Amino acid sequence: MWRRLKAGINHAFGLQRPGRNVDVFPDDVFLVSYPKSGNTWTRFLVANLVYPEKGADFTNINELTPDPEALSKRRLAQMPRPRMLKSHAYFDPRYPRVIYVVRDPRDVVVSSYHFDIKRQLIPEDCRIQEYVPRFLRGESDHNYASWGENVASWFYVRRNSPRFLLVRYEELQSDGMRELGRIAEFLGISPDPQSLALALERSSAKRMREMEKSQAHRWSSTKETRLDKPFVRSAKAGGWKTDLPSSCVAELESEWGWLMKDLGYELAVSRLTEADAR
Repeated sequence: MWRRLKAGINHAFGLQRPGRNVDVFPDDVFLVSYPKSGNTWTRFLVANLVYPEKGADFTNINELTPDPEALSKRRLAQMPRPRMLKSHAYFDPRYPRVIYVVRDPRDVVVSSYHFDIKRQLIPEDCRIQEYVPRFLRGESDHNYASWGENVASWFYVRRNSPRFLLVRYEELQSDGMRELGRIAEFLGISPDPQSLALALERSSAKRMREMEKSQAHRWSSTKETRLDKPFVRSAKAGGWKTDLPSSCVAELESEWGWLMKDLGYELAVSRLTEADAR
């Protein structure tokens, strides 16, 4: 009874967190990705590019690049426009402009595995071989579907639209100036080399790790998780090659190899098969 009354009061005063039901304005830009694909890093990059005077950190990132799952409907409506909103949602036709960050699912599953241990959703002694089948099925505490369903829903529907920008995590790491320049142009910002370099420096993994140490207990995504486990881990591309058993690689590529190839990711199954045959 009390829960229903509280929910009714929150709804009446716009205090509920809308999540996928966020009100969308025509000038909104959404920073979208599947979880653990570089969304937080991209939010910092964009915030430091657009608001260099603010100094993006974990205490203000939800204000600079709002998260509809962390802020109330009323607060979101009060945000300066145009808004740049964070999202992990699968395809939503209402989103007017989208920057979609995609990451190799072999790295995503490793990152997700460690994050779910941090969130205490799985025990620390859970083997990643046990975790991968759940990841493939999209089984988690969120409603973002599986990696393949989420990515495909955006990529195949919007990839030829001028209102859609696909950014590969790996290329953002290897050539940050070029990729952040693409993001700047998409946002209508002059890709000034000095501004790009400053945003990249302020959003480096090293700097974000330092901020996390003192601010993790204040950020919506980490404050109720194990603080002895880092949110910003290795933050590198290709870690799956040493961290993911070959059987898990084969499972992922068997399920999503077609999509991975369309996105430009080289498959390893053939090499694994040749090695195993020796």
